[in-house]
Amino acid sequence: MSSVDNTLTGTIIAAHGRHYLADADGEKLQCVTRGKKTNVAVGDVVHLKRTSNDQAVIEKIADRTTLLYRSDQYKSKLLAANISRLFIVVATEPSFADDLVSRSLVAAEAAGIEAHIILNKVDVEEPLARARERVGLYASLGYPVHELSARARPEHAVETLMPLLAGQSSIFIGQSGMGKSSLINLLVPDADIAVREISEALDTGKHTTTFTRLYWLPGGASIIDSPGFQEFGLYHLTEGMLERAFVEFKPYLGGCKYYNCRHLAEPQCAVLGAVADGKIAKMRHALYGQLLHESSQTLY
Repeated sequence: MSSVDNTLTGTIIAAHGRHYLADADGEKLQCVTRGKKTNVAVGDVVHLKRTSNDQAVIEKIADRTTLLYRSDQYKSKLLAANISRLFIVVATEPSFADDLVSRSLVAAEAAGIEAHIILNKVDVEEPLARARERVGLYASLGYPVHELSARARPEHAVETLMPLLAGQSSIFIGQSGMGKSSLINLLVPDADIAVREISEALDTGKHTTTFTRLYWLPGGASIIDSPGFQEFGLYHLTEGMLERAFVEFKPYLGGCKYYNCRHLAEPQCAVLGAVADGKIAKMRHALYGQLLHESSQTLY
């Protein structure tokens, strides 16, 4: 085999620990990185060196257009690379966490990724009005909200989402219980089979779903499905990144008395004035304060 033949380009379609699966023109290869570095994300385009029929080493990661990740005080966790749209799945029941939704939106803004919200299970009538009211806050900030019911109206769900996914690299995130898996299974009819194949290829055991994975859609679009999580740390965002990632702050930035205003307790702060006037939701401003506190705790 010549050196030309064993060098290829692929897309990372699944990750579990330090084990990766790459798709190189339809061929799936188990991959590892050189050394202990694990800075590879699902969605990454990688240059590979084949080491056997179905195995390769990741030599290089191509430049990314976007990178979505979360972080705590000690480390960061890459969620996906090269994505253009983020879909946050919430539901009428069980109740969803506003904190997680807002953190996801902030992460998307900071990464330059367009964010959408899916309100699932709208066939469950009793909690619907309250759920609509809660997602209405995000709609008022300019984030599109799409109402669906994966179970009761599957055809409508597919008709709504497919045009939004066309030509895009999308990621679906959400807490467990929101129906994210049901939506993925509607959009990717052979998702279950793909998960089994990926589990076997990554040697993670037959039925695990604790890995992030990418599915191709017709026409070259892709969906990345990430495991449900309850925490979305954003310790990596600086003060400047945070104030710009809250879209409702934008009209007021630069209007404060002090140029280095942190918008927490300073006199004549335009952002605090907008909070007092009801133009910025108190809940969102409180989260901003919490994220500022977190970013000052970073140890890595």
